Amino acid sequence: MNRQQIGLVRHGQTDWNALGRIQGQTDIPLNDIGRDQAMKLAARLLHEPYRFDAVISSGLQRAEETAAIIASHLAIPLLEPHAGLLERAFGLAEGTTLEERTSRWGVDWKAQDVGQETDRAIRLRAVEAVNFIANQWPERNILIISHGSWLAQLFYTWFGEECTSHIGNLSFTVVERHEQNWEALLLNCSRHMAETTFEVSQKVR
Repeated sequence: MNRQQIGLVRHGQTDWNALGRIQGQTDIPLNDIGRDQAMKLAARLLHEPYRFDAVISSGLQRAEETAAIIASHLAIPLLEPHAGLLERAFGLAEGTTLEERTSRWGVDWKAQDVGQETDRAIRLRAVEAVNFIANQWPERNILIISHGSWLAQLFYTWFGEECTSHIGNLSFTVVERHEQNWEALLLNCSRHMAETTFEVSQKVR
């Protein structure tokens, strides 16, 4: 029997991404560059050995539009958004640049209480969301479109600190279910964006 695979993708670029502003759960749309990025990954997936049966995203429009573009080009269903895939809430930091954050809260702003979702909370939420989606469609390979901090915390939970390299827009990861564990077949790959490919084989819980 074929083992279930889950794809994990960060949404395309937005104007706030380009300006270095934290988005969190603020609902910012894709820009034209982001739409082009989504089409680049869709084109790659047409020729990949990985095959997906459906696409699902968070309910934020930058993820939904990325998912819609990919689903359309692959001619696969676009599922209803899942709340567990939402980006981390950053509280008062949403909409700010790094310069603005360090000016207001100091260089250790991440350690300050600015109303942001905790690392523990988002890690639990991310793992639960992936497991829920996988269990809801156990016979299908699902492509998940989510967000940078969400993915970073999921990868930290699964792979450890050494796997926290930058996750760019349209970064592509594939994990495969092995009983109760997941094995990473491809991790944080952006070769379709002319970046480095990372291929690994690690078991995760």
